[in-house]
Amino acid sequence: MLSHEITKNTGKNKAPSRVGRGRGSGNGKTAGRGHKGQKSRSGHSRKAMFAGGNIPVFRRLPRVGFSNYHFANNYEIVNVVQLEKYFDDGSTVGVEQLAEHGLVGSSSSRVKILGDGHLTKKLTVQAHKFSKSAQEKISSCGGTASVVA
Repeated sequence: MLSHEITKNTGKNKAPSRVGRGRGSGNGKTAGRGHKGQKSRSGHSRKAMFAGGNIPVFRRLPRVGFSNYHFANNYEIVNVVQLEKYFDDGSTVGVEQLAEHGLVGSSSSRVKILGDGHLTKKLTVQAHKFSKSAQEKISSCGGTASVVA
């Protein structure tokens, strides 16, 4: 092939080498795996962090720092537009009612009400937290927003 015959697609992708196809190919018989041993067998794969029997690096280094994972308060989010959609005018909305309508995972969830959307119904909402905009929207419709301990 001459240099003026090369186009974009010619020779772009190299075919994978076919191992174990006879001595003439240069990778016959043991197919480049050497003789015997664990690594010559089919199905062998070494773990990514394997260090030849040594203690792996992640076990040699000490665990440092603080993680807030076990102490964090995670809240499930409900917007006022969802309250508008699922509840009637004058109804009381608690965590149990939100769980019944599938807006939160369970009745033991911690819930925060956010102010995304419009609210036109008078609702009595009980949750663990409220954003300022959510409180304003609930109270502007004549409803009440009370914090559950």
